[in-house]
Amino acid sequence: MQNNSILGQDTTPPTPPTQDEKTLGLLAHVITFISTFLGPLIIYLVKKDESSFVSEHAKESLNFQITMAIISLILIISLIGILLIWVVGIIDVVLVIVATIRASEGKLYRYPFALRLIK
Repeated sequence: MQNNSILGQDTTPPTPPTQDEKTLGLLAHVITFISTFLGPLIIYLVKKDESSFVSEHAKESLNFQITMAIISLILIISLIGILLIWVVGIIDVVLVIVATIRASEGKLYRYPFALRLIK
């Protein structure tokens, strides 16, 4: 089952994740508050072959944080963009919270406008 909205897209995985997988999936999103893209990268590299659920969440989180970094960099380079950088921060926090909730529910989540650099 798939749910699309302005806040992203969630789907039910083919096999239900274990509680440990849900915890690591939500950690891949929450850890970005203290480590930006480094946390999801480590989770992805460690768990990519063990759990498709955790791997998907870590990749999605990593791609979104890279996208947010690129947008922030562009805004900082353009002087008027410095005034709008706070909007990026609010969008980042809201969407990370949504992704964390979806992971805790055992659903796969796709951010609405992340570049899919890590496949």
